[in-house]
Amino acid sequence: MRTYRELFRTPEFTPFFAAVSVQTAAQTATGLALGTLVYARTGSPLLSALAMFGPSLAQVAGALTLLSAADRLPPRAALTALALLSAGAACVQAVPGLPLWAAFAVLLVMGVAASPGGGVRYGLLNEIVPREGFLLGRSVLNMTGGAMQICGFAVGGALVAVFSARGTLLVGAALYVVAAAVTRLGLTARPPRATGRPSIGETWRTNALLWSSTPRRYVFLALWVPNGLVVGCESLYVAYAPGHAGLLFAGGALGMLAGDTLVGRFVAVRWRARLGAPLRLLLAAPYLLFALRPGLPVALAVVVVASVGFAASLLLQERLLALTPQELSGHALGLSSSGMLAMQGVGAAVAGGIAQVTSPATGMAAVAGLSVAVTLALAPGLRTPVDADGGRLLGADGSRSPRASRTPRTAHPAPEETT
Repeated sequence: MRTYRELFRTPEFTPFFAAVSVQTAAQTATGLALGTLVYARTGSPLLSALAMFGPSLAQVAGALTLLSAADRLPPRAALTALALLSAGAACVQAVPGLPLWAAFAVLLVMGVAASPGGGVRYGLLNEIVPREGFLLGRSVLNMTGGAMQICGFAVGGALVAVFSARGTLLVGAALYVVAAAVTRLGLTARPPRATGRPSIGETWRTNALLWSSTPRRYVFLALWVPNGLVVGCESLYVAYAPGHAGLLFAGGALGMLAGDTLVGRFVAVRWRARLGAPLRLLLAAPYLLFALRPGLPVALAVVVVASVGFAASLLLQERLLALTPQELSGHALGLSSSGMLAMQGVGAAVAGGIAQVTSPATGMAAVAGLSVAVTLALAPGLRTPVDADGGRLLGADGSRSPRASRTPRTAHPAPEETT
């Protein structure tokens, strides 16, 4: 699979794409509305950051207990239920006079419940498209996510200004319902990818198996930590520019869209290994300029340029799938997603805590410096060839998988190469 036309001709990709896009818009609008609401009530950069990204912290609990469900639940039913649950949570958050502790309790419950969602969603993508088309399909979803975030933050900011944060939460709830309907009506029912019942023990066993491979460990850490720290920078947009946070979020989404477009569609295979490290550094290094407390135009330019570096995650996810047998793909992608979201919550907490005692600009520059340091520390381990150990040849029981052992080294050919 080499072109967007081939991708959208794949049965079921279009409704899958539509459902993910609408759900991204809902998450964007409700996150901005809730962060604005909490900041207006408390004036606290830390609580505002946690309101927007704190649910990600609960992904740690979900990743340790519920993640085995990613391959053991019917995908269509699971995604429909999660969208409806998110709609209900947004409605609860919109209740006037809801105590702050109750608002954060709802966020915690949603974070835990949604933890298998990434594995279910991207494991399903791996079924809908051919395995060699995963990178192209994932890049399109990232690109659309960027576009929907631009629209979501822009429209969400307008809705908050014209109506209210609570009204925007209700709009987000309606979008979640639309996503649930598209999922239920547009996708066919599929059986779970793995047999057996989800359990805490199975989650722990599979997590340990995935973590047992040294190359996979480096990939997981590179996906989780630098990305999460940079999202800590993003969590302070509301505190840094209260009247223009939506513009900064939209600029970040624009940069991410540009990066995913270039890497997902136009970067040739021979350039991918070379671009990985520069993209990971680009993700954080520009945010160091926030130490100078730039004005809005410069801050917006920094955010756009830095966000191009999010495309490094595409290359890391491709590497992760090359290191993982098919029967564990949903769990591996779910662990990747949950870890990224959890570290985003950690990044938001760290950045918010620093900003609480210093300033939002200092908090952003500090966590950006940490992200650069972690990226440099992980770089040697990511230079290891994909097949340097048996990580990708292990089956679900820890033995060598005959099917995986026949997999060629380059598991994901690039989209059409350009010169």
